[in-house]
Amino acid sequence: MQTQRQLFLKHNAQTSETPLLLEFVKAKGMYMYDQSGKKYMDLIAGIGVSNVGHCHPTVVEAVKKQAETYMHLMVYGEFVQSPQVDFAKTLASVLPESLNCTYFVNSGAEAVEGAMKLAKRYTNRTELIACKNSYHGSTQGALSLMGNEEFKQAYRPLLPDILFIEFNHLPDLEKITTKTAAVFIETMQGEAGIRIPDSNYIKALRKKCNETGTLLVFDEIQCGFGRTGKMFGFEHFDVVPDILLLAKGIGGGMPIGAFISSSQIMTVFTNNPVLGHLTTFGGHPVSCAAGLATLETILIEDLITEVEQKGELFKSLLKHPSIVGIRGKGLMLAVEFDSYETNKKIIDGCIEDGIITDWFLHCSNSMRIAPPLIITKDEIQTACNIILKNINSVCDLN
Repeated sequence: MQTQRQLFLKHNAQTSETPLLLEFVKAKGMYMYDQSGKKYMDLIAGIGVSNVGHCHPTVVEAVKKQAETYMHLMVYGEFVQSPQVDFAKTLASVLPESLNCTYFVNSGAEAVEGAMKLAKRYTNRTELIACKNSYHGSTQGALSLMGNEEFKQAYRPLLPDILFIEFNHLPDLEKITTKTAAVFIETMQGEAGIRIPDSNYIKALRKKCNETGTLLVFDEIQCGFGRTGKMFGFEHFDVVPDILLLAKGIGGGMPIGAFISSSQIMTVFTNNPVLGHLTTFGGHPVSCAAGLATLETILIEDLITEVEQKGELFKSLLKHPSIVGIRGKGLMLAVEFDSYETNKKIIDGCIEDGIITDWFLHCSNSMRIAPPLIITKDEIQTACNIILKNINSVCDLN
């Protein structure tokens, strides 16, 4: 009889020639458990997904209750479904007044795709601008906005009329003109290895978009829902986008994404043509119920209050001559080493010792630290001790 690992390799599409092949059978809170019962502390939250921890009881209960009530009824936008309505209303309550209208989709990439269409339709322009080393997803449109040619070259031709600017580089803002439909930018760059822009840059970007009639789109798929110490990353800069992109952490582990704008902008999808954007499973009732439970959990349990303090604790404990530097805000951190090879050996050692972490697509010499927001200070101490142990082991070998 074939093992699950053998069947995985035989029947599941692979995304690399060397998958980790860890076989987990249970997850709860900060931890995942393999078939032998060994537990692993999750320091990356499924890449920024499990912000409230794995299988949070409130989220699980909401999923169960909604699944027993109804699941898929109709394509998005036709029926009034309470899970969608309640989640959208609660999102509006924690967002600025201009971000009051939500279109639910299934993932972050789908949120990007919808926002690209929305920007073109609203402005009647075709040019889009994104940043070098950006990551917005892997579908054709989202991939077109990715600022790393290595991941794009095998799939060309991609969408035309896309320009790239340097992130956090003021002179490049002059490339934004009256031809530009929208600028897509991660409020804090994720796969570039956690790059935090200057406040004056974000304010200048907002000003330039206002001057040219360009829509400003903030991709907060990784940095939203409390990860940086505020509910949304843009709150650190006192700048509001025209369109906000969310996914990952908003579903508490269930698949869901959203692009959010004003009712005025979103209305263009209703005519010329009618049904300007469609999705069958977007806003799935069970996912929306999970999203609402996740948002309410973050608010009721006040999970954001200590996020910045926990991030600073990581930074204070991770002191080692082999660490080039630590970048980030809150619980969205990158620990930089001299090379990918060094980083990968440390990561592999940490996994062996029960700590799940990884590297970044556009910054492979840096280790990702983005745990569930529920991580305790004692768990941070334990995680840092294991990371330092493996740094010592790898760097002594070098």
